[in-house]
Amino acid sequence: MKVQSWKWLKTHREGQFFERKSCYDRSGRRPKRRSARSVARDVADTLAAMANADGGTLALGIEDDGTPSGVGYPQDRLLVILRATERNIRPPIKTHHQWVDVDNVKVLLFEVDWSPEVHQLTDGRYLLRVGDQNLPFPASDIAAMKEGKRRRVTEAQFIGEASLKELDKDLFDQLREKTGFALSDARLLQHYRLAEPRNGRLVLSLAAVLLFAKDPLRWHPACYIDFVKWEGMERRFGTKLNVIKRERIEGPLLRLIDQTFKTIWPHIRERQRLVDLFFEERFEYPTFAWQEAIINAVAHRDYALKGTPIEVWIFDDRLELRSPGVLVEPVTIQRLERRERIHASRNPRMVRVLTDMGYMRELGEGVPRMFEVMEREGLKPPEFRMEGGAIFTVILRNTPVYSPETLRWLKQFEGQGLNPNQKRLLAYAHAHAGRFTSRAYQKLVDVGIYNASRDIKDLIHKGIVQLEKKGGRVYKLVDVEKLSGMPKPSKELLQIKRLLRQKGHVKNEDVRQILNISRAQATRLLQDWVASGFLTLLGKGRGTRYVQKENEST
Repeated sequence: MKVQSWKWLKTHREGQFFERKSCYDRSGRRPKRRSARSVARDVADTLAAMANADGGTLALGIEDDGTPSGVGYPQDRLLVILRATERNIRPPIKTHHQWVDVDNVKVLLFEVDWSPEVHQLTDGRYLLRVGDQNLPFPASDIAAMKEGKRRRVTEAQFIGEASLKELDKDLFDQLREKTGFALSDARLLQHYRLAEPRNGRLVLSLAAVLLFAKDPLRWHPACYIDFVKWEGMERRFGTKLNVIKRERIEGPLLRLIDQTFKTIWPHIRERQRLVDLFFEERFEYPTFAWQEAIINAVAHRDYALKGTPIEVWIFDDRLELRSPGVLVEPVTIQRLERRERIHASRNPRMVRVLTDMGYMRELGEGVPRMFEVMEREGLKPPEFRMEGGAIFTVILRNTPVYSPETLRWLKQFEGQGLNPNQKRLLAYAHAHAGRFTSRAYQKLVDVGIYNASRDIKDLIHKGIVQLEKKGGRVYKLVDVEKLSGMPKPSKELLQIKRLLRQKGHVKNEDVRQILNISRAQATRLLQDWVASGFLTLLGKGRGTRYVQKENEST
């Protein structure tokens, strides 16, 4: 395999599949070359972690900022580094290495594929590549990971009758543009271990045809996404069939994701949320959450199951995404629910291409971020289920956890680093005269006394709650009157309120002038303020005016 793009080597950020390593110690006043044994240990750590995950590339002789600094060891010391995967790893790892010139500086490039075996360092550690780190993982996961890796052979199966002419050349051009690889179509496939030469011809893997084929259904009958929108909150059949829309989305995987996004977008409704007496429009499901679920389904489904496609179902109250296949060890539903940064690929070669195309970023980060964006929008956290023994289902609900008023009140604690349980406790206290007990908290979020005590002490340390009286068991919010106030009004809203105090009312033209908006926009805004209870409408026609309700403070 020939070299990667020099630009890519210099600028590619560290991550799941790529890492830069320097041969110099720059902690002192002057940089000094590190010992070959120290560099060899780093090389062994990174390549073992990558082989235990999805494979990857290590560029030795490049600084963290992408500056090439070279590998300037004499031959005997260089052999210590080159033999690191043989001497420091058990069982030894098969790697490919080559010298490349980056701005006239010699850099040593190591590449390793994912391995069906679990590799251990000679010092006893097991490492797994997660994001841009080599992390130790428990010995209890080793046996499960071994078994899981043995099953990851479907994507690597070779399709004897498939050829390059059946692949979409535009997709190769897009991949070259994304990566900067100056490689032919055939060499690009070999770079990603998606094909290999045999008896004078290039033989393609299943992963290659599913990613790039013009007609992937020829090779896999369920390589599509079935989108169904249902009326109501449950499926009905026969004479009560409640399907509003159904669409079969087909194409190579590198097109299927975007095509699915475009198909589903029109069916993600907008909802209004009152913020600072203005209505903000938000989608009923955060974009990142549902799109990440689709990407994960395409990347991690079990392509050995050829009777069932990926399914996306939208109901009035939820979105369900159903993907064929069980979770890959050591990933479990419990670990996902705990938001652990854990990653394992059933289809590591597909994942590597999808990552380089920009669909996947920091591997292991997607699910925790889904929780974060759902929580930020005041929605229930994602749910995960195994159905029928072999269908992994992700459920996103559009039902808010908190009322708009509570959500506005909680907004003042942004930046405090509170966990979801602490936010639930504050919302509970807000609804109960600003008071709560540890027992009430334990019952509210189903935690033990130790976790409850830890969370409450953290809130005390942050100055948010305090004991009502020394030695007591009741806690209260600090300065509950202040904390229950509205967020600080915007400059424009203050101008509206000032005008209300001066004139006693506002008209459409007042709002247009103050906010610099059109008549239609001002009309809609005034209607929203009436609906929210902020203003009351008086008069008709040219005499139409709006006054503040008597119970609203000016």
